[in-house]
Amino acid sequence: MLSRRHFLAATAATTLFARTASAAEFDPTPQLVRIKKEFLPGQLLILPRSYYLYFVTAPRKAMRYGVGVGKAGLEFTGTATIQVKKEWPTWRPTQEMIERSPHTYGRFAGNSYVQPGGDDNPLGARALYLFQDNVDTYFRIHGTIAPETIGHSVSNGCIRMLNEHVIDLYERVPVGTVVTVL
Repeated sequence: MLSRRHFLAATAATTLFARTASAAEFDPTPQLVRIKKEFLPGQLLILPRSYYLYFVTAPRKAMRYGVGVGKAGLEFTGTATIQVKKEWPTWRPTQEMIERSPHTYGRFAGNSYVQPGGDDNPLGARALYLFQDNVDTYFRIHGTIAPETIGHSVSNGCIRMLNEHVIDLYERVPVGTVVTVL
């Protein structure tokens, strides 16, 4: 017969193992992987539920990067094209962001201030601007000053990457790259 002490110990061990196993499964380190679906080389595929971005390098092969994604209800889905790339981009939250989180973005309310690029800019070292039908979606693939957010759903919709990873991706993808977010 299982004692209460053994039951509690087994439950605690199982919980600990489950947390460790799920944390071990996510690895933001860029790595070459095989992909199941046929995407054309040069395309970007983003799977928000698994927190990965795939840059297709050859048929059935891709470079995988860990990312942070949009909070529930704020995420981007669909297909877009990278039409602008910027190093150390400037940033200003959208009006919707200011209204949704006045405590966080209050300093931008009632003015036209744009934060210059730099080490304290939320877009980080690089930004890839996503467009649909030549219209800016206001969604970006960009670096971050909050590396602990990679692997989580915390942004206002953009795809976040570690700065060193977005710099690598920035060098690999040209303007015109197709991005699919599933």
